Amino acid sequence: MKTGKKLLDEMPENYRNDNITSTSAIDMLMKFGDVESAERIFRSIKAKDIITYGAMVKGYVGNEMFEKALDLFEQIHLRLTNVIYTIVFNTCAKLCNDRAMKLGKELLAKMPENYRNNNITSTSAIDMLMKFGDVESAERMFRSIKAKGTNIYGALMNGCNLNGESWKCFKIFEEMKEKDVIPDEIAWNILLGACSKSGMLHHCQYIVNQIPLNIQNKIRIQNSLIDMWGKCGSIEKAKNVFNLVFDRDTITYNGMINAFGLNGMGSQAAELYREMPNNLRDHVSQICVLNACSHAGLLHEARTIFNEISLKTESIITTMVDCLSRLFMFDEAQKLIEDYEKTNTPSIVMYS
Repeated sequence: MKTGKKLLDEMPENYRNDNITSTSAIDMLMKFGDVESAERIFRSIKAKDIITYGAMVKGYVGNEMFEKALDLFEQIHLRLTNVIYTIVFNTCAKLCNDRAMKLGKELLAKMPENYRNNNITSTSAIDMLMKFGDVESAERMFRSIKAKGTNIYGALMNGCNLNGESWKCFKIFEEMKEKDVIPDEIAWNILLGACSKSGMLHHCQYIVNQIPLNIQNKIRIQNSLIDMWGKCGSIEKAKNVFNLVFDRDTITYNGMINAFGLNGMGSQAAELYREMPNNLRDHVSQICVLNACSHAGLLHEARTIFNEISLKTESIITTMVDCLSRLFMFDEAQKLIEDYEKTNTPSIVMYS
């Protein structure tokens, strides 16, 4: 950051009107999170081209300033490239409000035919439609693409998962096999997510049997397998995968704690939480272990863990209220709510 900013300050004035140099400076500043300096450079460029606009819109998206990204997009009066279409579809997918839905669908309707066969642009359009909940349009677009790559299939499967139609993922997978499209790590991960939602053991085993070994050993896949086997009630299989994970991360531990909790094994969940390195524990770990104690009726264990948590968020207090209420400790649960409300607005979930 220091080197980049120093270099930019020393850059001769005549280089500032070189679009390629200025665009890379905007891109750099946006990645540093220095949106203000990027905007200053952008304003100083006399003849802005579509690549400069693209860097600026992408920078806003990278800094989660989605409305600003759309504001700037609406000021572009140049011929749009497939890169701009992709960035704006991604922005609309992230925002998902009325403005984004309207703009995203209008832009898609105007998109030139030749861009539809660009796999990256089409993938982002399908992803956007799925996030809008418009499964039908996404499927129509999918069918219209001639040469489909793995990422297009992945976007369609992911959208089906998001919209509660996980069973469609298995049909899409069969089509991939027919067309000799080889799933990548992301596609396998999405399929495992569909298996988790279906909870049908034969589906799970069928998919797992087809995942190549080199992919089965990747941590993201292993984490998904732990989650899936836990949700299907195959706790032994979840444990087997957990034991194979060489470099466990937060998600690995959380998945296994949650798997124990879902299967009524509160003591094992609490034990694993205690074994988990402190630097890996997060908000989700705490909720998972409290939930596990709650469902197994382990009041003493839940109280101990709850008292050790320094930052008690709304979700954590809600989980503890749930645990106490399941064991008929209503006065204690009520007191937790009252203490919470001394500094926060009431939470409907706690009362529920």
